[in-house]
Amino acid sequence: MFRHLLAGLAFAAATFIAPAMAQEQPRRGGEFIFAVGGEPDTTDCHAATNFAVVHHLAPHYSTLVKFNTQKYPEIMGDVAKSWAVSPDGKTYTFKLVQPIKFHDGSALTARDVKASFERIKTPPQGARSARRDHFADVASIDAPDAETVVFKLNNANPAFMTYLAAPFNCIYSAAKLAVDPRYPEKEVMGSGPFVFVERVRGSHWVGKRFDGYFRQGHPYLDGFRTATMSGAAMLNAIQGGQVMAEFRGISPNEKARVANPKLTFQETSWLSGLILSFNIEKKPFDDVRVRRALSLALDRWNAAPALARVSQAKEVGSLLRPGYAYAPTAAELATYPGMGRDVARNRAEAKRLLAEAGQSNLKFELISMSLPPFPTVAVWLIDQWRQIGVTVEQRVAERATYFGSRTSGAFEVMLDFTTEFADEPNFQLRRFISFDRVPGFNVSRHLDRQLDEIFDKQERETDFNKRKALVRDFQIQLMDLAYTVPLFWFERIVPIAKNVHGWHITPSHLLGQDLGDVWMSAN
Repeated sequence: MFRHLLAGLAFAAATFIAPAMAQEQPRRGGEFIFAVGGEPDTTDCHAATNFAVVHHLAPHYSTLVKFNTQKYPEIMGDVAKSWAVSPDGKTYTFKLVQPIKFHDGSALTARDVKASFERIKTPPQGARSARRDHFADVASIDAPDAETVVFKLNNANPAFMTYLAAPFNCIYSAAKLAVDPRYPEKEVMGSGPFVFVERVRGSHWVGKRFDGYFRQGHPYLDGFRTATMSGAAMLNAIQGGQVMAEFRGISPNEKARVANPKLTFQETSWLSGLILSFNIEKKPFDDVRVRRALSLALDRWNAAPALARVSQAKEVGSLLRPGYAYAPTAAELATYPGMGRDVARNRAEAKRLLAEAGQSNLKFELISMSLPPFPTVAVWLIDQWRQIGVTVEQRVAERATYFGSRTSGAFEVMLDFTTEFADEPNFQLRRFISFDRVPGFNVSRHLDRQLDEIFDKQERETDFNKRKALVRDFQIQLMDLAYTVPLFWFERIVPIAKNVHGWHITPSHLLGQDLGDVWMSAN
C-alpha cells in the first residue's frame, strides 16, 4: 500500500540545477536580507493562501512534518521525529521531538499539535481555514501523551502525508488558542528558528535567532530581514547587492539583467503554469465545438522554445507538472485531445468545428493579468487564433480586477494559471470538478458528474498504477471537453548571493522557507 508515495520519492533530483555547496563548514552570524514581492494579507498561517505569507512567517513557526528540499518530494519530520502508518492506511501515529519550546518559553507538546490541526479541520467562529477540506477524512486527532499524536481517518487517503506537510500548517500554542482562538491574527509567536522582531508595512519585516530552538546548533543566522519590493526596484536591489535573494523567481530576461560575479542562480521546473479557462455560462463557449477549436488552433510545441527565451513560460505540459510521477511524458501528451503536433491538421479541424457551430467569424475578449508573463502569452494566443479566422481583443487587468473577474465569472475566456505547494493530483485536479462542489475554484463553472466520479476514485486509490490510470482518464476527459486546457509550465529561477548557503530550490516557491539551515560565508 502507498506505493505511489514511494514512486513520488523516486523523482529525479538531478532535474535541479544548483550551485555546488562550499566545502567549508556552516558558520554562525550575519543578517540575511531578501526581497518579497508583496505584503502578507494575514499573519494566520491557517488562513493563508499566498507566498508573501509563507516567506514572512515560515521562519517563525514549526510544522509537524515538511518536505526535504534536498530530496523533494521526500517528506521529513519537523517537530515529528518519527511516524508509523497502520496497514489499512487509516491511522497515522507521530512521535514528537522533546523538549521543544515556543518563543515565550512554554513547552510545545502533542496537545499543541492536536489543537493546531483541529483548528485547521474545524476553525472556530471568526477564524478561517483555507485547507479544512484536506482533513475531511480525519475522524479524530488524539494526544495520548506529551510526545504522541494520532490521526485516525475514515478512509485511506494517498495524499494525507502531503496534506500534513503543507507549509501553512503552523503549530500554535494550545494555551493561547484556548484564551483567544484568533491570536495568530494578532501575534506572531511560534517555535521556529527565528523570533519575530518588527514589521513596517511597505518596508520590511525582521526576525532574530531563537536561542531556544529545538534543533541544536540552528539557526546559523543572527537574523533575517525582508525588503518589500518587486519589479525594477527588486531587480536593482539584487543587482546592486542590497538584497541577497528573491525566492519566488525571476524571468530569463531578468536573470540576464541582474547577473554579476557575486550572484548565482538556482533553477528548476516550477509548480506554476498557464492554462486557458472558458466560461461555459457565456455563449458560444457553452458549445464544446468552439472550445475544442480554440484549443486545436494553438501550436504549443513550437511556441515553447521561443517563449522560454523571453518569459518564465517554458514547457508544454498537461495539468500536472512535467516530470512528476503522475504526469504524462511528452510523447503521451501529444496523443491527448488538442495536443497533437500536426498543426496544419489541427487548424483545419478547428476551422471545421467553428463552421459547424456557426462561429466562423468568432470575436471575443481575452482577459489576462498585468503581471508577466501573462501579457506576452496573451499576444501569442491572439496571433494563434487569428490564423483560424478568430478575432480577439486582450483586456489586461490589474491583480484585484483579474481575481474579481475570475471568481465572479465576469469574463468570456481567461488566461488562467495553476499553482500549488506540492505535486499532488488531489490539488491540481480538484479545481476542475463540478462548480457546485468547488465554487471558489472551478473557473470555467462547468458541471460534470463523470469527471467528479473519476476524481473521487483517484482520490481513494492507493495503488500507484491504478491511480495513475485514473489521473490520465480525468485529464483526457477534461481536455476533450475543453472546459480548461493547459498551455505552458513555468521555469523557476532564483537569484541568490554566492555567500549564502544551505538553501535548496524545489519546484515550489512555498517550500523550504524557514531558513533554519541557511548560513553565510565571509565572502
